[in-house]
Amino acid sequence: MDDEVFEFYKKRIRLRSWVWVVLIIISFSIMAISGYKIFFWNKDNKQIEKEVEEINKITNIEDVPVDEEKEELVNSPQDDPNNDYWSYVKLPLINVDFNELKNKNKDTVAFLKVNGTNINYPVVQTNDNKYYLSHSFNKKANDAGWVFLDYRNNIDKLQDNTIIYAHGRLDKTMFGSLKNIFSNNWYKDTDNYVINLSTPSENTLWQVISVYKIPTETYYLTTNFGTEKSHQKFIDTIISRSKYDFGASVNTNDKILTLSTCYNDREKVVLHARLIKKRKR
Repeated sequence: MDDEVFEFYKKRIRLRSWVWVVLIIISFSIMAISGYKIFFWNKDNKQIEKEVEEINKITNIEDVPVDEEKEELVNSPQDDPNNDYWSYVKLPLINVDFNELKNKNKDTVAFLKVNGTNINYPVVQTNDNKYYLSHSFNKKANDAGWVFLDYRNNIDKLQDNTIIYAHGRLDKTMFGSLKNIFSNNWYKDTDNYVINLSTPSENTLWQVISVYKIPTETYYLTTNFGTEKSHQKFIDTIISRSKYDFGASVNTNDKILTLSTCYNDREKVVLHARLIKKRKR
């Protein structure tokens, strides 16, 4: 073998060695980054688990027996006695003692319970839609965030569309279990078609009207509509998007509740419900 051929093979061997070194470095870097993320993901989960346990200990939640004299039915379909609405309004409201919750976090504005999911949390609100994406109920830095009301909404004076957000956590905390709405088991149980939202001023019941997933957008996050035409278009749009037909009668006199979370990096899970009953506290 002459010197030129020998040098050629030496260079090839040296190049291969460097390629392997680079691949090993990249592999270890990926492992290190993944380990870092897993460590802090678990740390966030444990902190949230502890906070939820504390909240459950201090929060008194009770069903309120139906009392037609004290309850106000909202936008009832008077001309349709067979409408499912009349069955849902017979279901109880929930009443929540907010004293301890507000002592822990003055940003507390409501308590949300969604049947057929793990969603059973106090709802907070601040002056933006960013803070509670990275802070827990105790206001500690946490990538799990918390369940929060859109800063544009007023829980005591409901707008056309009231919006509540949370992360869709893989461990099913926050809005992680909202994906349950796409399962047949969830859909088959009609008890899941109502949502309870309690506030310091009143207890409310909402009827689910639409569930879907959609590429990330802002249209369904509109809180008020300038004209009845645009409002009706919004209602028609969200009803047409639904995976299921809930047979609900919806019009521009209805107050809508929207729950929104991530399905993946590109899509959102969305649930819409309409207010059907309320009772002052």
